[in-house]
Amino acid sequence: QVQLVESGGGLVQPGGSLGLSCAASGTIFRIYVMGWYRQAPGKQRELVAIITSDGSTNYVDSVKGRFTISRDNAKNTMYLQMTSLKLKDTAVYYCNAHLRIRSGDPNPFSYWGQGTQVTVSS
Repeated sequence: QVQLVESGGGLVQPGGSLGLSCAASGTIFRIYVMGWYRQAPGKQRELVAIITSDGSTNYVDSVKGRFTISRDNAKNTMYLQMTSLKLKDTAVYYCNAHLRIRSGDPNPFSYWGQGTQVTVSS
């Protein structure tokens, strides 16, 4: 019932910018930590950035100063603004969220979106 849908991926030139969004829908009591992950062909999925419900953020070193994660709790939406993109940023980007669908759930569950392709190429 809960669904996370990423959007905004596409083709961009090196040094360019691109914005991603992740919209959560369905019955949701509360979303706690959200994050962006990415996976390049032949490589393991890696954490890119995370953001808590109160706005605290952390980034993997390779994107610090270039990417900005944010969220709109009223819209259950998370964003990733990417600037100064590099070839190595090419990957499928995935949205992740830890949430409860009901207040009585003992522990939050982790949900994943289907991913959106980001290709950096000249």
